[in-house]
Amino acid sequence: MKTAIATVSIAGDLSEKLAAIAEAGFDGIEIFENDFLTFDASPREVGEMARGYGLEISLFQPFRDFEGMPEPQRSRAFERAKRKFDLMNEMGTDLVLVCSNVSPLSLGGIDRAAADFRELGDLAAEHDIRVGYEALAWGRHISDHRDAWEVVRRADHPNIGLILDSFHTLSKGIDPDSIRSIPGDRIFFIQLADAPKIDMDLLYWSRHYRNMPGEGDLDVTGFMRAVAATGYDGVISLEIFNDQFRGGSPKAISIDGHRSLVYLMDQVRRVEPDIKIQVDDMPDRIPVGGIEFVEFAANKAEADSLGTLLRTLGFVRTGRHVSKNVDLWRQGDINIVINTERTGFAHSSYIVHGTTVCDIGLRVEDAQATIERAEALGATLFSQEVKPGELDIPAIRGVGGGVMHFIDGKSDLARVWDIEFRAIEEDGGKPLDAGLTRIDHIAQTMNLEEMLTWMLFYTSIFETHKTPMVDVVDPAGLVRSQAVENQDGSLRLTLNGAENRRTLAGHFIFESFGSAVQHMAFETTDIFAAAEALRRNGFSAITISPNYYDDLDARFGLEDDMLDALKSNSILYDRDGDGEYFQIYSPIYREGFFFEIIERRGGYNGYGAANAQFRIAAQKRHLRRSDIPKR
Repeated sequence: MKTAIATVSIAGDLSEKLAAIAEAGFDGIEIFENDFLTFDASPREVGEMARGYGLEISLFQPFRDFEGMPEPQRSRAFERAKRKFDLMNEMGTDLVLVCSNVSPLSLGGIDRAAADFRELGDLAAEHDIRVGYEALAWGRHISDHRDAWEVVRRADHPNIGLILDSFHTLSKGIDPDSIRSIPGDRIFFIQLADAPKIDMDLLYWSRHYRNMPGEGDLDVTGFMRAVAATGYDGVISLEIFNDQFRGGSPKAISIDGHRSLVYLMDQVRRVEPDIKIQVDDMPDRIPVGGIEFVEFAANKAEADSLGTLLRTLGFVRTGRHVSKNVDLWRQGDINIVINTERTGFAHSSYIVHGTTVCDIGLRVEDAQATIERAEALGATLFSQEVKPGELDIPAIRGVGGGVMHFIDGKSDLARVWDIEFRAIEEDGGKPLDAGLTRIDHIAQTMNLEEMLTWMLFYTSIFETHKTPMVDVVDPAGLVRSQAVENQDGSLRLTLNGAENRRTLAGHFIFESFGSAVQHMAFETTDIFAAAEALRRNGFSAITISPNYYDDLDARFGLEDDMLDALKSNSILYDRDGDGEYFQIYSPIYREGFFFEIIERRGGYNGYGAANAQFRIAAQKRHLRRSDIPKR
C-alpha cells in the first residue's frame, strides 16, 4: 500500500512538513501549490528535498478553472498548464490534479470539457505528465464524480484520468457504490477525508472541518471499498483542510493520518478480500473484557491520604508487591494499585504530574495480539526492567504519556495478583463494603486538540465505537466530551477536551502538567445502600445546591421519598426514556481528581451530562485555592 498526504493538511513550512510526513511513515506527498509558492527554493531543490526524506511527490495540485472556458481565457489556461508541466518536470513529479471549474465564465457541457481535456492530454504527453480530473462538490457545472468520469471517458486519452475525493462524494450524499463501475486503471489517484456531519455550506465545511478517516461521521470505509473493488492499486492519500490541524503539531497530525489509513485499509481488506492494494496482515480489532486495574503513582504521604479516601469508599488494602513499594486495594472486581517506588516509570510519572493515574490495565482476549495490532497502527510500545517475581506484561504508551497494560487468560498474566502480590491483613479493622462492583468508566481529560487523536487511537486498536459528542457546561466555559465504548459496556472511556484553564478540566490539565485520568466512576447496584455505607465509613460527598433538587422535582415529578433520599445523600439524578442514572461525587483530591459512584437502571447508557454543570459548580466550591498567582 502506497500512502501519501497533502502538504496543506499540516502546519509548518514545507521542510517542516516533509520531515513530519516522512517520520510518520508515509511514502509520498501531494504538494499543495501554495506550499511551494511560499517556500524559498526552486522546483528542482524541492524535488531533491522530498526525495532526500524518502518521499515521492505523488501529485502536484491544484490546477483550477481549466475546462469549458471561452476565449481568451481558454488559451490562457493552456499556457498556464504548459508552464506548470515544465515546473513539474523540474520538480520530478508526473501527476497534476485539475479540479472542476468554478469560474462564472465557464460555459459547461460534457463534450466541450472532454474536448479540452483531450487537447490537454496531448500537451501533457509531450511532458510525460498525467492529468487527473476531480469533481469539486461545488463545481459550477461538474460537481459529481459520475459526471467527471463521463468527461474522462469521452476525452479517451491515456494521459487523462479520474481523481476521486471521498469528501466530494460523501458530503453530497452520492452513493459510493457508483464508483464500482469505473475501470480501476482510469482512476489516477485517491484522496480521502472524513468530516463531522454538519449542515452548512459545502465549501466552508470542506475548507474548515475535514478530518482523518475514522475521526468523523462519513462512510469513508464504504467509499474506499468501492474504489478497491475497481481494481485500483495506486496511491491512497489524505487531503485534510482543518483549522485545528493547521495550528497543531505537524508530527502528531501526520502520525494520526498514517494511522487512519492503515486502520481504514485493514477494515476494507476484511470486507473486500479480493483487492489489488497490498495491505499488511494484522490481528483484528481487539475485544476488551473490562478494566483489570488502575495504578496511581504517588509519594508516601499522598499515598496515605489517597488510601484514606479509598477506605471511606469501602476499599481494603489486600496485597503488597513482592519486590516493590506497591499496594493493592480491592472492592468487588475493582483493583486499585498505588505505587510509591522511588525508581522506574511510576516514579517518573509522579515527578512530572504529581499523584495521578499512571497506568490502566485492560482485560483482553490475547495480549500479544493487542501489542501486534497497536504497533502496526503506530502505537509506542512500553517496557521497563522486569524484577524478580514480576511478570513481563505487554504494554503501550497511552494518553498523556501514561501506560496501558494488557492482561489475558492464556498465560500466567491471568494470575498476576497471585504471582506479584502477597496477601496482607490491615490493622484496625476493615471499612464497610460499599457494594462497589466494577469500574463503570474512566474519564481522561486533555486539551481539545488531542481528542481526535485519542478517539482514533482507541477505536482503531480496540473493538469499540464512539458516541456522539456532548457539551459539558462549566461556569467558566464549555468542555467537549465524547465516549469510547465496547458493545456490552464493560469498557467505557470518556474523553473530555478543555479549551481553557478556567474550567475544572482545564485547571486539572494545568496543575497536572498534561492530559491524564481526572476521574473514575465505580458502579453499584444500590446507590442508596452505597450512600449509607459510605457515610458510615466517613465519606463526605460534595454538597449539591438545594436549588438543583427543586428543579429536579419540577422536571421529573419524583415521589417525595425519592426526592428526599436524593437530597439527603447528595445524589444527582438523570432519566432517559425508561433508564435512570444516579451519581455521587467525592470531594476533589489534589488539583482536580475525583471519584464518582453511579447506578444505572433500565438500560441508561449515558453519563449524566445534564448534571455536569451542577456537580462542577459544587466541586469548584470544594476546590482548594491554587498557590500559583493568577494572571
